[in-house]
Amino acid sequence: MRIDHIGIAVRDLEAAIATYEALLQTPCYKRESVETEKVETAFFRAGDSKVELLGATTPDSVIATYLEKRGPGLHHIAFEVADVNAELERLTALGFTALTAIPKRGADNKLIAFLHPKSSEGVLVELCQSLV
Repeated sequence: MRIDHIGIAVRDLEAAIATYEALLQTPCYKRESVETEKVETAFFRAGDSKVELLGATTPDSVIATYLEKRGPGLHHIAFEVADVNAELERLTALGFTALTAIPKRGADNKLIAFLHPKSSEGVLVELCQSLV
């Protein structure tokens, strides 16, 4: 298991891209819209990991709701796993609460599942598996 990326919720994706291009001294290498989540993403390389900026595409998206409640900032930490189904099963057996019972397709060609922050010390955890 390794850190795949850190997800950051932003109000203005264009402004945030400019901010992180300056901060990381590297251009955004990928933008992607995830219609099922009503989110647009922008990715940056940061060493062996990535930074993912998340902007809402509709007022009723999960990111829009998050921004309204908590404001912009750290949204989640994602760990890459070899088998997201097996890892989700292992962690729920240990008492972690899954937000989705079945992993779904996410950004960056990944199969994803989330763990509720209440079961992971206040941090939303994403488990992700690369799809080849």
